Amino acid sequence: MKISKHLLWSIFVLASASPAFADGKPKLTLDEFFNSVSYSNVALSPDGASVVIETERADWDQQIFRTDLWLYRDDAKTGSLIQLTQSGHDVDPKWSPDGRWIAFRSERKPSSEKDSDSGDDKNKSKNKDKDKDDDKGEVSQIYLISPSGGEAIPLTQGQEEVHTFSWSPDSRTIYFATRNPWTKAQKDDYKKQWKDVVQYRTAERGDTIFALDVAAALTRHAASPAKEDTDAEKESDLTPGARAIATSPLRVDDLIASPDGTKLAFISSAINQRQEKFEDYEIYALDLANPALRQLTHNQAQETSLRWANDSRHLFFTVEVGDVTGSYRDLQPHLYWVDSEKPDSEKPDSNKSETAAIEQWAKDFLGPVDHYSVTADGVLASARLGTEVAIYSVAQPAQSLHKLTGWEGTYEILSTTPHSQRIAFVYSSLQKPAEVYLADSADKLDQARPITSLNHLLAERDLPQGKPYRWKADDGTTVEGMLIYPPGKFEQKNLPLFTFIHGGPADADGNHFEADWYEWSRLAATQGWLVFEPNYRGSSGYGDKFLQQIVPVIVSRPGKDILEGVDALVKDGIADPAHLAVGGYSYGGYMTNWLITQTTRFKAAVTGAGAVEHVGNWGNDDTTFDDAYFLGGRPWEAPQRYHDEAAIFQIDKVKTPTHIVAGANDIRVAVLEDYLLEHALYSLGIPNALLIFPGEGHELSKNPWHGKIKVREELNWLQKYGGVPVSSGVPASN
Repeated sequence: MKISKHLLWSIFVLASASPAFADGKPKLTLDEFFNSVSYSNVALSPDGASVVIETERADWDQQIFRTDLWLYRDDAKTGSLIQLTQSGHDVDPKWSPDGRWIAFRSERKPSSEKDSDSGDDKNKSKNKDKDKDDDKGEVSQIYLISPSGGEAIPLTQGQEEVHTFSWSPDSRTIYFATRNPWTKAQKDDYKKQWKDVVQYRTAERGDTIFALDVAAALTRHAASPAKEDTDAEKESDLTPGARAIATSPLRVDDLIASPDGTKLAFISSAINQRQEKFEDYEIYALDLANPALRQLTHNQAQETSLRWANDSRHLFFTVEVGDVTGSYRDLQPHLYWVDSEKPDSEKPDSNKSETAAIEQWAKDFLGPVDHYSVTADGVLASARLGTEVAIYSVAQPAQSLHKLTGWEGTYEILSTTPHSQRIAFVYSSLQKPAEVYLADSADKLDQARPITSLNHLLAERDLPQGKPYRWKADDGTTVEGMLIYPPGKFEQKNLPLFTFIHGGPADADGNHFEADWYEWSRLAATQGWLVFEPNYRGSSGYGDKFLQQIVPVIVSRPGKDILEGVDALVKDGIADPAHLAVGGYSYGGYMTNWLITQTTRFKAAVTGAGAVEHVGNWGNDDTTFDDAYFLGGRPWEAPQRYHDEAAIFQIDKVKTPTHIVAGANDIRVAVLEDYLLEHALYSLGIPNALLIFPGEGHELSKNPWHGKIKVREELNWLQKYGGVPVSSGVPASN
């Protein structure tokens, strides 16, 4: 008897659906995973009654990641969430201290404003699809929008992008920084002499800090509302009414005004955005009554996350890489403050461990301070210990961090305000996709309510469960990681194992939910893999000593940790030794490339943006501080170490089929490293594939299709060579 195609399809759908709905929830699909929304910024209003939220999500038609602003209003305890802007290019929202305005940076076109913002009108049509070439030449400028909605008003203009901005405490002035503007004559002269030739370094310019009277700018806009710029206006780099108050030979970042309105402070950075000299990254302050720059720090660290203390004298900051106390070494991000009234002449003595002007807060805390917010009583911080990131409070530098009562999981992007006890934050855990929450006070964190539900679809899926896993390394050190189990198989034994290695290396995996091209362990688990996320030596959350133990054995020491973790999982009967795979991106790619030279037990590998040698990578990398530090010197100072810790010189041991990805414009880990790996494997006859994503740098942040295709093909590679049955795969996507 013949069976109709429709009946065959119905049987197939029912058979396919049964395991997916086994516990009442459907399995997560590739499409759903990549339609997730991430929260980049959260800002509580001065009165604590509203929250402006910056979101990022994929726009598949325009092939961009959209960044838009949303506004939550706490109306009579019910609350409402509206989309405030719709241009797809809006970031860095900051409330005016009087609560009347929200300022933000945007690369939108001024002439398209009326199609970009909707305020309370949820049904307003969005911009039509347009040729992406139309956006060329647009640079980030400052806009204002009312919390009540309406059109965004451009405050700045020109061909120089706004790097950073800050409100004055009286809401009358916005301070902002751009590259030192050129006159039309200077531009014409340069173009005549150099055409399209790039003068590397010699043509670089520092920044100018401007002050702009907001009321006057709004008056000018009302008198001459936004229109298509004339050729003359397009050539201008100057915002009408902007007053230059200081110049810097370096780029200006994290510009902030003091609470009393008398000072500005900022962090400098390299003009070309490459970490090549310690002295490019320092904290500066200027008194507005006499705006001469005063350098406050003199160290071998990259400061970040600058905030004024309530006393308008001290400046809080954390450190991305380096150390404020002496010679360069990578530590976890700790919380410090510096006295802005220190005289310029007081530079740190190289023989002293710390200057009197800089003080570390909560020195006894073992992990990193990931995010923090200044409160009326001190500081609230989200800080990591192992696989958990909780919120802590501290009132004085010498005190220990006090853990607040909350949920297990990961808290991040905290926002507070001096005139309210409320706290806004982003929270997630393994089975709770990220949303923004609002708590009435620090002692009511566990009663916080979600004020967004943009990831509600993910929460309705059958998500993997997980737990920490610990093992002993060969030197007796306890190492920890996370196990993410396939849905419906929590704590089952003899599962196929995918070892998924985080980047950094100063990072850690834990109890959180992330859904993107970089962190896709939930999808791998949904496809049937037990995902092992090792927090090897070099990871954060376990103390500075643990972090530093990869120096100068940058891949061999963490490589041992990871392989010993795999051994322990096999010995415990948790992992199936016949079905082992490995993968990672960035430093996770370094480690993957190294591990496949150390063992042939992995049946499949997926690697991205990972170096296979260190000499060329040191020269091409834009973060050379840590490269030389991790390997014990520059290439000519430690040549043997550069050789011994490089996968390329042991590549003939590789037997593992390897999938490789890279951004065509990557300079963090030069794309040439990926070509080198592919060529080596090809010459050895090892199955491999290389995907190059045009226009992308180290982060695949330009076109969402690139990240989606990356993960799709990596999952296919694991399934093809790793031996996981097709029936456990991710439901098909478009």
